[in-house]
Amino acid sequence: MKDVNSQWEQAVFVLIVLGVAFVLARVLRFLIGRSFRKAAIRLKVDPTRYNFFKNAVDFLGLLIAVIIIFRSIPTLRTFGTTLLTGAGILAAIVGFASQSAFSNIVSGVFLVIFKPFSVGDRVKIGIASGDVEDITLRHTVIKDFENRRVVIPNSVISNETIINSTLTGEKVCMFVEFNISFESSIDKAMQIIQHAATRHPLCADNRTAEDVANGEPKVQVLVLELTDFSVKLRAYAWATDPNRGFYMKCDLFKEVKEEFDKQGIVIPYPHRTLVYRDQTHITKHEPAREN
Repeated sequence: MKDVNSQWEQAVFVLIVLGVAFVLARVLRFLIGRSFRKAAIRLKVDPTRYNFFKNAVDFLGLLIAVIIIFRSIPTLRTFGTTLLTGAGILAAIVGFASQSAFSNIVSGVFLVIFKPFSVGDRVKIGIASGDVEDITLRHTVIKDFENRRVVIPNSVISNETIINSTLTGEKVCMFVEFNISFESSIDKAMQIIQHAATRHPLCADNRTAEDVANGEPKVQVLVLELTDFSVKLRAYAWATDPNRGFYMKCDLFKEVKEEFDKQGIVIPYPHRTLVYRDQTHITKHEPAREN
């Protein structure tokens, strides 16, 4: 009867410790979130590391609770000693089984320390593009342009090339390209593109005072390439951020195409000439025989 009571007491103790750890983790997450949000707004501090710490609270709370339980209950303490006896084999098994998990955690720490991107940045990682929404111990969450969430393990991110559009500034140069036929007027086409881009409300002026004094245009248009069937023109139009740059680019495609149609500028498409080779039948004539 005494053993039964002791087991019940140990079970209740385990539940109490886990419950206290859970409640404390929730309270700490709430306090950290509220404090860091206020600090980030007041001091303009990057909130990425704070989100990372909030996500680590649950893990640390559970780890401390397990240590307290094993140290407080004699039976589990003996069991822990037995586990330590076979620590070599256990470490090998656990290390092999959780290699990916630890790799993600370590990669997450490196992301917070070296900060190739922060929460709110617009990035492209592999084939995923969008805004960084959260960085956890295991993975990074990216909200793409279709409002879907792309969850990428941190270890995968460490091995990928990261394109960050907002690391040092959000201003972006958009390449707006058009192909015109060889028969069309290059100068007229360049004027149409430059005029449309310059007067677009989302087009930003990235010129320095010296550039303005030297008469440099707000939008530069260059002949980029002579292809097999067209002349490729490229306009360099700046926008204050990638989102506005995308909408500006879409508007320019429509506006310039309509103006090209009015001004007789032809946008060509590839032509293919197909040559059919007929089968040649050769008739052999036998030489005439003499009688």
